[in-house]
Amino acid sequence: MKEITSIQNQYIKNLIKLQEKARERKKQGLFLIEGKREISLAIEADYEFDSILFFEDLITFDEINNQFKNNVSIIKISKEVYQKIAYRSSTEGIIAIVKIKDFSLQNITFNTKTQLVLVAEGIEKPGNIGALLRTADAANVDAVLIANPKSDLYNPNIIRSSVGCIFTNQIAIGSSKEIIAFLKENHINIYAATLQNSNEYHKENYLNSSAIVVGTEASGLSEVWRENATQNINIPMQGKIDSMNVSVAAAIVIFEAKRQREFKS
Repeated sequence: MKEITSIQNQYIKNLIKLQEKARERKKQGLFLIEGKREISLAIEADYEFDSILFFEDLITFDEINNQFKNNVSIIKISKEVYQKIAYRSSTEGIIAIVKIKDFSLQNITFNTKTQLVLVAEGIEKPGNIGALLRTADAANVDAVLIANPKSDLYNPNIIRSSVGCIFTNQIAIGSSKEIIAFLKENHINIYAATLQNSNEYHKENYLNSSAIVVGTEASGLSEVWRENATQNINIPMQGKIDSMNVSVAAAIVIFEAKRQREFKS
């Protein structure tokens, strides 16, 4: 078994690049996952693993070897190397180097007759994207579509804030126009969360295939969504502010759609 003890090792230096730079992840087709739960979820999602690094004081070789039966390189690392690479303090001594997946719209498949889809346009903060993915997982939506992304989905902050839900959701990326065309081709109604020309969200019917579309708190959704929506919707504010966190807003509407569907059944 290979062992790396120096942070000056070229392989380790390259992993730090993967951790820090989106262009390196895209160029090399690799990204890093930390933690047992996140790695387990990636395994369930059929991600292809390149190698596993472990720090023996926190996890044993046998634990890892039992989980990976295929040709995955397992590398023992020193405490110094582990602390240099680990993005969080509580990753249980295991870091995986994994091959990225293609987030093309063409890869989305639906197994239900009345789909419920979450669309997020132009979300910049990794924490918000992670929270949206957690909401999508909690509601068991059919797909999450990211329009005009401002952040690489394999950003370690997104993986961390999503608590691994980047691996539990069916995800695709595209421009707003591409995603609108995809939704229309699949006969999915579009409910765009915006103040302009909108109805209160709870007055709409989400029993048919529906896409809930949310944008940034700062600028909201672009005009193309408002023009192509089946219906624009809003969440009435009862306090002094006129907006809320995007993941909270998405959760309110998505679970209203779930409530309607469960009530009908």
